[in-house]
Amino acid sequence: MVELPVPQVGDPDLPDLPVSMPSPVLEAIGASKRYRRGGSWALREVSLVIAPGTITALVGPNGAGKSTLIRSWIGFEGLTGGSVRIMGIDPTADRAAAVGSIGYVSQSTALYRGLTVADHLSLARTMRHGFDAASAELRLEQLDIPLSQKAGTLSGGQAAQVALCIALGTGAPVLLLDEPLASLDPLARHDFLNLLVAAVRERGATALLSSHIVSDVQAACDQLIVLGGGRVTLQAPIAQSVAEHRLVAAGTAPPEIIVATFARPGGESIALIHSSDPALPPPTLEELVMGYLSAARGVTAATGRRVA
Repeated sequence: MVELPVPQVGDPDLPDLPVSMPSPVLEAIGASKRYRRGGSWALREVSLVIAPGTITALVGPNGAGKSTLIRSWIGFEGLTGGSVRIMGIDPTADRAAAVGSIGYVSQSTALYRGLTVADHLSLARTMRHGFDAASAELRLEQLDIPLSQKAGTLSGGQAAQVALCIALGTGAPVLLLDEPLASLDPLARHDFLNLLVAAVRERGATALLSSHIVSDVQAACDQLIVLGGGRVTLQAPIAQSVAEHRLVAAGTAPPEIIVATFARPGGESIALIHSSDPALPPPTLEELVMGYLSAARGVTAATGRRVA
């Protein structure tokens, strides 16, 4: 028998093969939502994909459609048009399977005031098969939150931490966090994000964190989605987004590279442009987001067209 040589990676005689991309954990395909006939659009033809193992910031002002999009993945919101998928599952077709893939934390934290923290863990154990109460108890112990304390006596930060520990205890591969930082003080936000990042990196989970507090998500997240007026105006890695944009004085750049012109606090008018010129100052993450939100309002959009 003649032995044939085994092809090696990089062999010039081998054809180039396509690199397989990981299946998206979260996906929206033309997702649109209008709450009443003739009303404004909460979501308008939103298309995006979120890869596994990432922590993505979903940033936008109140009313931008962040909660509507998150709730559509859980199956809480039906869409007017388009579709969403979570782990390849359509939540309108199989909501139980979709919900079973999710650990969810809302802005209100949804704790029962008369129940203790331990009661909430017991409740989670009965509602979610395989709930890891031991790991939740360990995290709460590290946070100095007594299991015997009633939820009604917890601070806002403690309540958010309890909700996050319960979400992590489900072992769900996807965490959807809908404005959990909105009512927390800076120290509580810091503690919450530390716990989130450590747990997600340890488990290789995927997290989507919606917020309008841009400074908080910069250290915790690696991906950025800017949602304005129900539309995705930017989706990219945070570091790449900042590196590919620069700031210039308003009126000094050609229109075709301008994302938007907006005013800094104090009234100075500046333009966010597509450029990586090292001689120009890069934007802060907040300035980057401000530029794309301004573009969503139709202020000097890079395409030259006003956004409807």
